[in-house]
Amino acid sequence: MSDTFKMTIAGLERDLPLCAVSDKLDIAAFILFGDVEITVAAAKELLKKVPAFDYIVTPEAKSIPLAYEMSRQSGKPYFVARKGMKVYMRDPVHVDVHSITTLNTQTLYLDGTEGRQMNGKRVLIVDDVISTGESLAATEKLVEQFDCEIVAKCAVLAEGEAADRDDIVYLEKLPLFFKD
Repeated sequence: MSDTFKMTIAGLERDLPLCAVSDKLDIAAFILFGDVEITVAAAKELLKKVPAFDYIVTPEAKSIPLAYEMSRQSGKPYFVARKGMKVYMRDPVHVDVHSITTLNTQTLYLDGTEGRQMNGKRVLIVDDVISTGESLAATEKLVEQFDCEIVAKCAVLAEGEAADRDDIVYLEKLPLFFKD
């Protein structure tokens, strides 16, 4: 078996490294950090597929470049659901999250000042990869603490069974790699 998985994303070909999640499962790692070309192309293609929105919210950290680029291309602001409390946060809200790529339970925080800016507005939740949907669900719960409308949830890739969901917008399906 190869140690990479070749796929085309937003018209660009990439070799994604395979990483063991367990002794029976590998995932193909999709990392936006440092890949400006694919970040710009993926943002452009996702913006064509999502409905009108006023704000973007993304969980920290790998999806930040995508949220930034979608914000830059659309002219709409974005907020980051942080993995830790920051001293500058005013009236933060938080939720717990369990992710396939993180061993321990994490907590996501959103500054209450940022959250209140979304009141009465349309919000787009952006992630790099949706797999189990835990990070997405936690981000959704965080945003739902404010009086806003989540108009869509999107990602560059939908991994495994997430590709069968009808409540997310994504560019490509990413398979899981099961070992014997």
